[in-house]
Amino acid sequence: MINFSLTQIPGRTDKPRNNGITMVMDKGLSIDEAKNMMSVGHFHIDLVKLGFGTAFVTPYLKEKIEVYHSFGVPVYFGGTLFEAFIIRNQFEKYLSVCKDYEIDFMEVSDGSISIPHQTKCNYIEKLSAHGTVLSEVGSKDSARVLPPYQWIEWMRAELSAGSAYVIAEARESGNVGIYRGTGEVREGLVQEILTRIPSEKILWEAPQKSQQLFFLELIGCNVNLGNVSPAEVIALEAMRIGLRADTFELYLNK
Repeated sequence: MINFSLTQIPGRTDKPRNNGITMVMDKGLSIDEAKNMMSVGHFHIDLVKLGFGTAFVTPYLKEKIEVYHSFGVPVYFGGTLFEAFIIRNQFEKYLSVCKDYEIDFMEVSDGSISIPHQTKCNYIEKLSAHGTVLSEVGSKDSARVLPPYQWIEWMRAELSAGSAYVIAEARESGNVGIYRGTGEVREGLVQEILTRIPSEKILWEAPQKSQQLFFLELIGCNVNLGNVSPAEVIALEAMRIGLRADTFELYLNK
């Protein structure tokens, strides 16, 4: 969605897109707030995640999901909700809930509980028969730092098991996983991951502007970014294409 012509604007992929994805985290928007967000943002939003376990306690959940679907934007439940079903041995119930709410995208994670990796891959394989799977790699525990080879090994295995995308964990605050506690990007880790995993298959959780900027400069305007705040959708799209001070000169004279 553009309103007028400018030269030297990088080409964004068109919706429905396979890369250049913007995933927004809904942590409890009302139905009216969801409508307002989509009225201005649906051109730029590719996925909406109902963060962590908020879907369980969200009033009028079906109606809100219908709002997003009416704009052609898929919705999925946060990985923490998946883990809540798994730790209670209710995998089939999770499938049933996804079907009841017409959820075709599903996140598989193990950031809050310990799941043997082969078992996690089995869940991915099973769910991929029912929809599009996004699997999250990395822990929500800041004390648990995975070496780069482990990230790469698990990402490869999960893509092979049927994940459409692997999500690089950061939490909604952006201070674990691929980030240090300060929010600073673990650059060496990211660079090493990119030597083995195609960038278009990775959804980088990047809730902070500085984190979004890092990936835009490293990978380009069509990098996949997640955990974006509803209030930042338009600002992020402007930054993607060099219309914010942070990226203003990124695409000029190219």
